[in-house]
Amino acid sequence: MPDLALQALLLLFLAAMLAGFIDAIAGGGGMVTIPAMLLAGIPPLHVLGTNKLQSLFGSGSASWVYARHGHVDLKGQLPMVATAAAGAVAGALLATLIPVDWLKGALPFLLVGIAVYFGLKPDIGHVDRHRRMRPRVFALTFVPAIGFYDGVFGPGTGSFLMLGFVALAGFGILKATAHTKFLNFGSNAGAFAVFAAHGAVLWKVGLLMGAGQFLGAQLGSRFAMRQGARIIKPLLVTVSIALAIRLLADPAHPLRMWLAGS
Repeated sequence: MPDLALQALLLLFLAAMLAGFIDAIAGGGGMVTIPAMLLAGIPPLHVLGTNKLQSLFGSGSASWVYARHGHVDLKGQLPMVATAAAGAVAGALLATLIPVDWLKGALPFLLVGIAVYFGLKPDIGHVDRHRRMRPRVFALTFVPAIGFYDGVFGPGTGSFLMLGFVALAGFGILKATAHTKFLNFGSNAGAFAVFAAHGAVLWKVGLLMGAGQFLGAQLGSRFAMRQGARIIKPLLVTVSIALAIRLLADPAHPLRMWLAGS
């Protein structure tokens, strides 16, 4: 296990703070923290486990701010948080048994689809719309499915949850953002429990980055509430496309390996 220098720890703290800010608004914080930890020389399995620990601080911090300002009822959302956590536990356990190359191959195109949906839909704002799925069905199907994905792989979870809350539950974009963070807290907790049980968490690094996540999420959630859909929508589109590009740029991405071999 690498013994990280003070400079590396400081950079990880700053990376987590930036990730917390972005994640509180549009998701995608892992796009910053995971590469930062890999560059610091942390082994991939420990990167995943430590990332879940520090993400708990960001999603929890943002959820608390949104709840204090009346955008989410934490107590009322506990059943959905529990189903997200259960899905993430199942996903993280499965991730230790099977390869997830098919997810890596499909994810960039799914993220581009989300960006197109939000980019071309002009009526997404603060006002709730007609829901297409009953709350109980949403909680028992879509939420654990995304939690499962978060446990298996993870990148883009916030974008998928946002899409579900807007397109299926009929939420306005600020309300969707607030609820997304609390469910993401649940899926982070479920996956973290599995990684911690497997000893794949660097506690010192995770707690330090968690402090950065906490501060960044405080700033990001307050900024989102001031700016509303005007900032959330374009940032969500930008983050989804940026994450898709980063995934496709990975030499180990299945599509690039297939093209190289053909």
